[in-house]
Amino acid sequence: MKKEFKRYLVTSALPYANGPVHIGHLAGVYVPSDIYVRYLRQRGQDVISVCGSDEHGVPITIKARKEGVTPQDIVDKYHNIIKSSFERLGMSFDIYSRTTSPTHAKTASDFFRTLYDKGEFSEATSQQYYDEEAQTFLADRYITGTCPKCGNDRAYGDQCEKCGSTLNATDLIDPKSAVSGSKPVMRDTKHWYLPLDKHEQMLREWILEGHKEWKSNVYGQCKSWLDGGLQPRAVSRDLDWGIPVPVEGAEGKVLYVWFDAPIGYISATKDLTPDWEKYWKSEDTKMVHFIGKDNIVFHCIVFPSMLKAHGGYILPENVPANEFLNLEGDKISTSRNWAVWLHEYLDEFPGKEDVLRYVLCANAPETKDNDFTWKDFQARNNNELVAILGNFVNRALVLTQKYYDGVVPAAGELTDYDRETLAEMPRIRKALEENIEGYRFREALKEAMNLARLGNKYLADTEPWKVVKTDPERVKTILNIALQITAELSIAIEPFMPFSAAKIIKMLNIEKLDWERLGEPQVIEAGHVIGKAELLFEKIEDSVVEAQIAKLQATKAANEAAEKTAEPQKAECSFDDFQKMDIRVSTILAAEKVAKTKKLLKLTVDTGIDTREIVSGIAEHFTPEELVGRQVMVLVNLAPRELKGTLSRGMVLMAEDADGKLVLLSPDKEVKSGSIVG
Repeated sequence: MKKEFKRYLVTSALPYANGPVHIGHLAGVYVPSDIYVRYLRQRGQDVISVCGSDEHGVPITIKARKEGVTPQDIVDKYHNIIKSSFERLGMSFDIYSRTTSPTHAKTASDFFRTLYDKGEFSEATSQQYYDEEAQTFLADRYITGTCPKCGNDRAYGDQCEKCGSTLNATDLIDPKSAVSGSKPVMRDTKHWYLPLDKHEQMLREWILEGHKEWKSNVYGQCKSWLDGGLQPRAVSRDLDWGIPVPVEGAEGKVLYVWFDAPIGYISATKDLTPDWEKYWKSEDTKMVHFIGKDNIVFHCIVFPSMLKAHGGYILPENVPANEFLNLEGDKISTSRNWAVWLHEYLDEFPGKEDVLRYVLCANAPETKDNDFTWKDFQARNNNELVAILGNFVNRALVLTQKYYDGVVPAAGELTDYDRETLAEMPRIRKALEENIEGYRFREALKEAMNLARLGNKYLADTEPWKVVKTDPERVKTILNIALQITAELSIAIEPFMPFSAAKIIKMLNIEKLDWERLGEPQVIEAGHVIGKAELLFEKIEDSVVEAQIAKLQATKAANEAAEKTAEPQKAECSFDDFQKMDIRVSTILAAEKVAKTKKLLKLTVDTGIDTREIVSGIAEHFTPEELVGRQVMVLVNLAPRELKGTLSRGMVLMAEDADGKLVLLSPDKEVKSGSIVG
């Protein structure tokens, strides 16, 4: 039996305020969310839509340090850009809040304290890197060093961006603090953890048994996590940007951003209405989270565990997460500027908000990753919006103006074909409802466009421009029906293309119609005087999309050039620092691949001091055979490190050419092994 709800709470993932919003965010989260909310409002439902900027966390502090400003400066800048862009696109949030608001700070702090006082957290002490010079614990992204898998000396403590490997900070060879450049030390630090394993059985019953109707990509990811066994997750971290942990003795610790951010939905609702509790704590409220696939775990497993541990809150009825949208066949990347930024699109395509909304919905990555291309953008605009939707509306209005001076004619006796056409409208309405309520927005959009196709076919089949010469009375019926379809189009497309729906309403000179009118045979009365016909959409020329493609190509070329240019000079070091390095010409005596690895070679080298083994991540650039006998430069006094069962004592020095190929550094003529380089 279908559960009935009195009200709806719709949340949209909080965009991270360290950059603008791009089309991937829109297709994954915000366009689907707005379609759903607008539809519910058309049906007269009690619904609120909440969103806001996620403004805490390490990436924001890194960006602030890089730009020489404060974290607050960064979030203020991007919060305003994002909020303005959403408003210009027609996003109809009831509130767009932020996690630096006083309401949020208190809500998140109180939420933590409630769980703390109930004994819902576990405490644990672990070792973490500490910068003695800067006197601060270091997040993984604030630690750099050499990747043990590929030898990249600019790897981060959480990932090597050269080989893509996921790392722990303790995996790095020769780790350094990105804050001061000094070598960090390990120190004990205490944190609080949410024991997700305690809630595993509840989550299994609630998701795997109770919500089998969830989208397969969401259900599957949840099942995978649950089957793998849940582990406690830290809810605090050592950082000076965020909401302080409200516990005595927790100085220098803030709430982890993953714990802090979803509470932003609650604090936003508090700022919106004093009746916030009925949306968060009443069983007759339906809560729906719109997110991207990278947030499934947080919204389906972690946040529900937090709500359950707190007590009194409802859990989401659905989490219709989308997959990722690519751009011109390549993954969207903010760091590489490989994106179509919303604020730039709105500046460069004024008046075409609905074109973007339409294309992103038509290409929505609902069950698998999808691709946005400028050629497809142009084709959908010209072949669908202009040629189908815009063409029908224009013909219906222009013919009415031409034959009846803009007065809606009264329909005469209907033919079987007239009745068949009118009968299609309730069917389209039902299909629209089923698809929107099932979060299948691509299919719903097709049905809305089918109404325009129905109108086009009706005019093409009945040919009023010809019939007017032989049977002018018949034309009155034809145009009456065409205008009914036009009016109902304003209802059907409003969730998807609100600006275009408003234009149709203005041209028809009518009030906005409720959803319940969709499918009725007569929604606009005979004798009503319509307004002036205007073009709904205009063709997009080749030169326009070619300019956008050229812009992306320039970005790609700049990225490739940047990868080939020399790295910036590192921080200055003293002569004494250099003197500490013992670099010697050494001869490679033997080389072999390290078992079960793709990138590692074990080299036996004669350093002139001794014969030793060195593990180097160069197997993709050299075969063992071509290395034997080669003389190379070796840093011989590098601290030893065990790699794949071998004690590696030293580092072979390399350079990288313009194509990314590693090149051995060797003397230009053979010298004695052990010769000092300096």
